[in-house]
Amino acid sequence: MLNRVLFFFILSAIFCSNTNTFAFWIWTPETNKWVNPKFEVKETPHLQLEFAQKFYKTKDYKKAISEFNKLIANYPRSKEAPEAQYYIALCLEQQDKLYEAFKAYQKVVEKYPFSERSGDIVEQQFKIGEKLLEGGGKKSSFVKTVVGGEYDVVDIFRTVIKNAPYGPHAVAAQYKIGLYLQGKQLYQEARDEFEKVTNDYPQSEWAKAAQYQIALVDASRSSAHQYDQKVTQVAEEEFKELVKTNPDVELSKKAQKEIQQLREKEAHNNFIIAHFYEKQKNYKSAKIYYMTVVDKYKNTSWAVKALEKIRVLDLKIK
Repeated sequence: MLNRVLFFFILSAIFCSNTNTFAFWIWTPETNKWVNPKFEVKETPHLQLEFAQKFYKTKDYKKAISEFNKLIANYPRSKEAPEAQYYIALCLEQQDKLYEAFKAYQKVVEKYPFSERSGDIVEQQFKIGEKLLEGGGKKSSFVKTVVGGEYDVVDIFRTVIKNAPYGPHAVAAQYKIGLYLQGKQLYQEARDEFEKVTNDYPQSEWAKAAQYQIALVDASRSSAHQYDQKVTQVAEEEFKELVKTNPDVELSKKAQKEIQQLREKEAHNNFIIAHFYEKQKNYKSAKIYYMTVVDKYKNTSWAVKALEKIRVLDLKIK
């Protein structure tokens, strides 16, 4: 008797409430319970996919993601499930949530390895990596790296390589890992990554570019070793080898320019050492280093300055 009274009380409350409330709850004889159509899934995964895609096409990405997730939750083994996950990634990318989109794409690869979207996904992930390398994406959706609070671009490009090690984007992804680390002034780490390009993909056009970057990285490293000529000299030899073996005129011009800058740096280092001895009134040792600048680095801006110093020292030595 109590249950019957309670039942009629609930019915009265529903019918007496406004029409909007009533519209959200429906009694279904099949389930023998009240359900809210707002949270219901379509009868088949195909119909649910089409329903969700309508929201994607109208750019209601939040609603689209919700409906795609319903499909995955209710029909996890259907052929439409990987397509729904793929569309979730597209929705996130359209909202400029690039790192989140990358992760959503990766779910397709990991949960549905036989998906026909695999090739498209690797390409999309590579493009996301490129955008983030250039500073794209919403900062609010960043997944922070260990240092600096930025996107882990390295993780994205490594994933591209892992997903398709012999695919068309693998070598470019490897090269761009080096570029990212180089931009962070992690020169030794960048050098290691560029070397992977030359070692793993020696016939690729990217190998030539990597060879140039290796020399460039060594040139940058030499800046931290002002009184140690070895690193600078190694970089200079690498650029010379690049000029000798590379028919690319533009790349050779760049290499020649870098060689000249390195020679300027070497001349400057010798000039600094000479100046140090001069201040110590060790004029003979100072003259030796100034002479090195004049003899070995004739085409640098420091040669003329060194020659003037030698003339002054000659008067003091006498």
